[in-house]
Amino acid sequence: MTLIHPVILSGGSGTRLWPLSRAALPKQLLPLASDRSLLQDTVSRLVDMPEMAAPLMVCNVEHRFMIAEQMRQIDTSPRAIVLEPVGRNTAPAIAVAALMLSRDDPDALMLVLPADHLIGDVAAFHDAIRTAAQAAQRGHLATFGIVAATPETGYGYIRKGAPLADAAGAYQVAAFVEKPDLATAQQYVASGDYFWNSGMFLFRARDFLDELQTLRPDIFEASRAALDVAKLDLDFVRLDPATFEACPSESVDYAVMERTRRAAVVPADIGWNDIGSWSSLWEVASKDEAGNAIRGDVMLENARNNFVRAEGRMVALLGVSDLVVVETADVVLVANKDQVQDVKKLVDRLKAEKRCEHLVHKQVYRPWGWYEGIDEGERFQVKRIMVKPGEKLSLQMHHHRAEHWVVVSGTASVTCGDEVLLLTENQSTYIPLGTTHRLENPGKIDLHMIEVQSGTYLGEDDIVRFEDIYQRS
Repeated sequence: MTLIHPVILSGGSGTRLWPLSRAALPKQLLPLASDRSLLQDTVSRLVDMPEMAAPLMVCNVEHRFMIAEQMRQIDTSPRAIVLEPVGRNTAPAIAVAALMLSRDDPDALMLVLPADHLIGDVAAFHDAIRTAAQAAQRGHLATFGIVAATPETGYGYIRKGAPLADAAGAYQVAAFVEKPDLATAQQYVASGDYFWNSGMFLFRARDFLDELQTLRPDIFEASRAALDVAKLDLDFVRLDPATFEACPSESVDYAVMERTRRAAVVPADIGWNDIGSWSSLWEVASKDEAGNAIRGDVMLENARNNFVRAEGRMVALLGVSDLVVVETADVVLVANKDQVQDVKKLVDRLKAEKRCEHLVHKQVYRPWGWYEGIDEGERFQVKRIMVKPGEKLSLQMHHHRAEHWVVVSGTASVTCGDEVLLLTENQSTYIPLGTTHRLENPGKIDLHMIEVQSGTYLGEDDIVRFEDIYQRS
């Protein structure tokens, strides 16, 4: 049995799903369509294929601990988690993965999957993978063409050519087509010769690298250089920042697939959706008899065809239709369903105004757990802190603030200067300004605490780390 190596690309930010998707917690790490994240669903839908090897993940360096934790939650041990210091689009990411796989087996089959897609018909997807694998074993670079159900103008298209003589069920690629206008899209769908471009691929590592080296030697050389001097960091492969930053940013479509003569397309009628907007999530969600898709504490009266997601507070809608309402701890988005493609404009305004609501949620994840802002004012700030069993924060100090810690539940081991304290529920301690300190959970359950900070400056960058098991700077 020939193994297939899944390569999961998880570098996107998903700005069109703001305010739920943010830079520090993008859409692929969120449970949008099930109780698992999109990333977990992407990996889990392959487990029933015995020919699948352990996945190779390529992700943003800032998401590394969340991705590792999400893989642990679904009992998956990745072959490697490769960390990109900066985003350089899909061609360099795939190149690095191909180079890694080719070191062990130049003929390794790579199944390249974005981490944030939905697939409704998993059995049909498996069939399409096996068809694409046959094409790849014969030297083709296979892409999956989604059978177009509607004339979408937001997708690129692939026009199929003649059937491949050496791989049943696959076709030559006649052309890649940019996003069309509505009339053109209607013609594409009516013809039956055009498919949506899914951004999923299957090919041999050496075949992809041969084409990349021929068509874009600059990307090939920069990717190889970044991997050659990569460093192991805990369970991660950290690409060299300076070398990888110098790599051109390019999609695999533009770099290789639209230029190679070896491209093949496998038609895939698999219930696919790339979850590119709130309206697309409404389309695939379960709905009530009035067409409303809801999640959380939601009350509706005389409301139709709405998408409502409440993360913390109750959300009530009365007498409205075709709205998207998304409530988080610090932002509420209200939009017409036909305007949600413009959510990115709001994110761009937040960036221009140097606000932080596009970057982080109130609850901020860390490798040891999370913290959440509760209240703040002049010279004080209150946070909730959760530390997972066996985890500990860095040994650190602050120049501008003191801290009071109150244990709500669990057990805390507190280092404060030369003293080590063991605190349990309802006990507290004080960390003076400038004192070296550390918080650790030695217990078997989550540690929950309230932290009260006071001082002249309360920013997260007022941390001097002396020792950190997560090797953060």
